[in-house]
Amino acid sequence: MAQAYVQVTTTTDSRPEAAELARSAVAERLAACAQLVGPIASTYWWEGEIESAEEWMVVFKTTSTRFDELASLITEGHSYDSPEIIATPVVAGSMDYLAWVAEQTETDEDEDD
Repeated sequence: MAQAYVQVTTTTDSRPEAAELARSAVAERLAACAQLVGPIASTYWWEGEIESAEEWMVVFKTTSTRFDELASLITEGHSYDSPEIIATPVVAGSMDYLAWVAEQTETDEDEDD
């Protein structure tokens, strides 16, 4: 079966937190790349009220097999009670880039297969 790829997004309330999530995910090979975008203006419902806040978005490039571990890392390192963690499938892309993503997110267990 062909490798499946996803982009995973989350938002945080500070650039340092976003940068730490990005660095941790890449260091643990849960993502090949993580990009910080921001600040962005977010408007949302929270506890019965409409809120507005400045946030930072992190976009992780990874494989679908690494999603669960990446989601756990984001949850554990996040300051929000219910952090956004959304995986969007990559339906097409540069074969060279996608091969790089797969290579960078391989684990020792993957190499044994």
